[in-house]
Amino acid sequence: MNAQEKLIYKVCGEADWEEALAKGEFSGAPVDLSDGFIHFSTGEQLAETLRRHFAGKSELMLVAVDPGALGPLLRWEPSRGGALFPHLYGALPLSAVRWQKPLSADEKGEFVLPEGL
Repeated sequence: MNAQEKLIYKVCGEADWEEALAKGEFSGAPVDLSDGFIHFSTGEQLAETLRRHFAGKSELMLVAVDPGALGPLLRWEPSRGGALFPHLYGALPLSAVRWQKPLSADEKGEFVLPEGL
């Protein structure tokens, strides 16, 4: 398993991410705050998450997070089709972030993921 496979991913608006950088932690996007936890996806789940929840949206960030740095507040819970999704019951400390990149779409409107995802 390479390092990319060990990471989990958060998609959020660029403005929400800029606010997190200023605060020193990410408290969640509006949907996270409403649901009571921060939604993440594995690399395998990411394309479907983007298709279902972010189609047609712009000014998005993809944030890669080390799940091992999150401790017991990270839980793997059944969601779409019974698959286990990572949910964080607390704020995301920036120390757990491994990288962040703006997400862009191609001419067909499909998101272009970083190589290796």
